[in-house]
Amino acid sequence: MSTAGLDPFSAFRLDGRVALVTGASSGFGERFARVLAAAGAAVLVTARRADRLEKLAGEIDGAHAFACDLTVSEEAENLAEQALAAHGHVDILINNAGATDGPARAQSESLDEFRRVVDINLNAVFHLSRLLAPSMIERGSGTVVNVASVHGFVASAPNTQAAYVASKGAVVALTKELALQWAKKGVRVNALAPGYFETEITAAMFADERSVSWIERNTPLGRSGAVSELDGALLFLASDASSYVTGTTLLVDGGWTAR
Repeated sequence: MSTAGLDPFSAFRLDGRVALVTGASSGFGERFARVLAAAGAAVLVTARRADRLEKLAGEIDGAHAFACDLTVSEEAENLAEQALAAHGHVDILINNAGATDGPARAQSESLDEFRRVVDINLNAVFHLSRLLAPSMIERGSGTVVNVASVHGFVASAPNTQAAYVASKGAVVALTKELALQWAKKGVRVNALAPGYFETEITAAMFADERSVSWIERNTPLGRSGAVSELDGALLFLASDASSYVTGTTLLVDGGWTAR
């Protein structure tokens, strides 16, 4: 069979697409915004820290920054309106914003703390997805990528993160439910589940030598991940390369959940 004219990389391109990335002021979200832009997407970024957002947007051609607290319903609704107005549509939604709890054990954790984490990790994912879904359904196409975690599949022991584990497990389940509700409308919903990567949210662990050693011992590949190692998985789920994939969660965990 001839390979003339075959371009297997074209399906990963995002030219002409508009992507909204939440939690883009640092870590995964910042990297995701840069990667999507490099693949051709017009990028919209949001987070609570306006100064960092503006700096990021200034480094990405044509990017728009919207400061927003996604746990405040009115702010999320205003974000959806602004995002749609920026280019007339949003093709790709990356629900990346997140928070964690701990180190309190469940019997000592306050209900307010549990609710805080669930509100950003789960409720905000649902709310923003439902706000943007109607325009995607009307256009007959759209892609939602939710950022879950290995701890949507396994507990965090010896760490104690009841709210984080519960919310990320719920994101995995919500991904399946939304995927099935919107599949025949042309909207795909998948999730990305990273293992241990060094970001702001895991900074305390990576500053502790014993914690780093624990990660290395318990990860089959023997190390934590580099944020760049999520690029391929992100582009796969966000692009037409995964056009026949919906309702799935892609684990990028160095083998953590295969143990």
